[in-house]
Amino acid sequence: MSRYEHQAKKRFGQHFLHDRNVIDKMLRALNLQATDHVVEIGPGPGALTFPLLELLPQLDVVEIDRDVIAWWQQQPQAQGKLNIHAQDALKLDIATLHGEGEKLRIIGNLPYNISTPLIFHFLHHREHIRDMLFMLQKEVVDRITAEPDSADYGRLSVMVQYFCEPHYLLKIGPGAFTPPPKVDSAVVYLKPWAIQPHIANDVEQFEKLVKQAFAQRRKTLRNTLKGLVTVEQMESIGIDPTRRAETLAVEDFVKLANLL
Repeated sequence: MSRYEHQAKKRFGQHFLHDRNVIDKMLRALNLQATDHVVEIGPGPGALTFPLLELLPQLDVVEIDRDVIAWWQQQPQAQGKLNIHAQDALKLDIATLHGEGEKLRIIGNLPYNISTPLIFHFLHHREHIRDMLFMLQKEVVDRITAEPDSADYGRLSVMVQYFCEPHYLLKIGPGAFTPPPKVDSAVVYLKPWAIQPHIANDVEQFEKLVKQAFAQRRKTLRNTLKGLVTVEQMESIGIDPTRRAETLAVEDFVKLANLL
């Protein structure tokens, strides 16, 4: 394998992982089989990609950086095995990529600047996804896995936990990356629910309600949901309108959305 010599680019939010211990833990968590359809977001210089190519006969990668793409096209280990999708991951057609085969297993050290929009993109196409393993800023993983009535609990917590079962796997310091980011990172495993514990009648209404409820965190539900849900409706399902959004569980938000 030739060494990647290009510098990480700020505009793409690149911080290249190089810690082999972290990589091994991530791969063990996935327990990959040769038949798995794996998609890596942002292969960069290949810290995850090369080990994946050793385990899999085929690998899809999504990369927007033309220099990285050109470098991968020259790698002998990638020939005939690596399918490069030269595009913005936010525009990835997940349904077409899934096709008629195995559901996708998505892995990646996600760019910090688009990690949350990317997660929402994948959640909206969850029927094509078996599971996801992402390295993110630690504060984002803290929010994804937060419990109600905690400082980190918010819209992201509710939406991810509605669609998936999240597991916080490990915390990673800046030294595992080149260049080192100014914040800690963490790895999260997301598995779409096989049977959802709580189902909203209208997912778009549910998303709208959750977004509005957290728009002004310091205000009570009576105020944040004004014009959407009445005080009487809240009380009819046992939710005190003087509570704040961060005190409600996912189930409570589903109950509220199903009133609409």
